[in-house]
Amino acid sequence: MDASAVSAADISKLSDREKQELQAFVANESQKARIQQSVHSLTDICWTKCITGKIAGGKLDRTEETCVQNCVDRFMDANMTVLKHLETMRTTA
Repeated sequence: MDASAVSAADISKLSDREKQELQAFVANESQKARIQQSVHSLTDICWTKCITGKIAGGKLDRTEETCVQNCVDRFMDANMTVLKHLETMRTTA
C-alpha cells in the first residue's frame, strides 16, 4: 500500500471535528509558506537590485539602504494593489 492510500485511510478514521482541525492546520501552514515565499522573493529581488558592492562593517551604504527601502515599499505597494483587485473581483463575482 502506498503512502497516499495510508493517509486517506487514516484521515477517514478522524471525527468531523478532527477533520476540521486538520483542515485549519493545513490552511494555516499553507498561508505561512506563502508568506515565507513572498519574503524570500522580496529579499532576492531587492538584494539583487540594490546591493552592488561589498558590505563593509556589516552595514549598507546610504544609497543601498535607500534603494532597499524603496524596493520594499514598491513591492508592498504592488502586493496591496493586487490584493485589492482580487478582493474587488471576489466581491463582484
